[in-house]
Amino acid sequence: MKKKTINWIIGFLFVVLFLSEAIYSFKHTNFSKQQSGQTIQIVHNPYETEIASANVLSLVLEEAGFNVRLVSVDNAIMYESIATGQSDAMTAAWLPTTHGTTYAEYEDRLDNLGPNLEGAEAGLAVPDYMDVDSIADLTDEADQTIMSIEPGAGVTVQTEQAMNLYDNLHGWKLESPSTGAMLASVESAVKNQEEIIVSAWTPHWMFDEYGLKMLDDPQLAYGEAENIYTLARKGLKEDHPKAYQIIDNFYWDIEDMDSVTHAMATGADDRSAAKQWIENNRQKVDSWLEGVYDEE
Repeated sequence: MKKKTINWIIGFLFVVLFLSEAIYSFKHTNFSKQQSGQTIQIVHNPYETEIASANVLSLVLEEAGFNVRLVSVDNAIMYESIATGQSDAMTAAWLPTTHGTTYAEYEDRLDNLGPNLEGAEAGLAVPDYMDVDSIADLTDEADQTIMSIEPGAGVTVQTEQAMNLYDNLHGWKLESPSTGAMLASVESAVKNQEEIIVSAWTPHWMFDEYGLKMLDDPQLAYGEAENIYTLARKGLKEDHPKAYQIIDNFYWDIEDMDSVTHAMATGADDRSAAKQWIENNRQKVDSWLEGVYDEE
């Protein structure tokens, strides 16, 4: 092929690429201007996994031109905030077990948009150097003490139920200071190769960071594997249809969430960790925005 012909083809491809980018940019900018001033409030609980999903979703909504307000509260207030219309959406509903009781209380006043992550799990975890693989096999490990997170948290309530369900856990002690205290205790125990049993959940970076394993749960005290659902207030679809569409499209994998939470745990602030993940996963993010910039 002649050099002149090759140069012409290359030039033509650059023009096509430029026009495609220009059209996308025009739609994006035009839509963003249309949404300027519209505020979406996302509520989440104070745990890394939900902080990660809320920050990622908020940045994508901001990219689409919305103002976003993030509010961190405990689980009960999180659900009430959506049910009463004080907040617009949340990405933090662990169902059907962990938040099952709370969800049932507010279900009729919520719009369930379906899972945004599948395969989540809660239970008891230990370092992989401990010679135990099932909750039913626990005897006197870790001085018969289980370390959990905040009182009232879903996994803490489940652990209380598990201690009642398993005969071998009767008389055991449950400590539930905070998430930070639990993680600090795990780090210290692993560093010194000591026994520790914790209420845990996946996805979470601590499994890779500290070499933890989830114990089998033959009584299903923690239920089967769960999904994390997105919930919205009634009327959001009518009030902010484009924001609703983006929130409804939001879906990612355990590896995605782990990437953001691990970045947060190793020094990145919440928004920076979320922004870096978005930059590294542009194709997935664009799928959430698919159709949003199309003309009505």
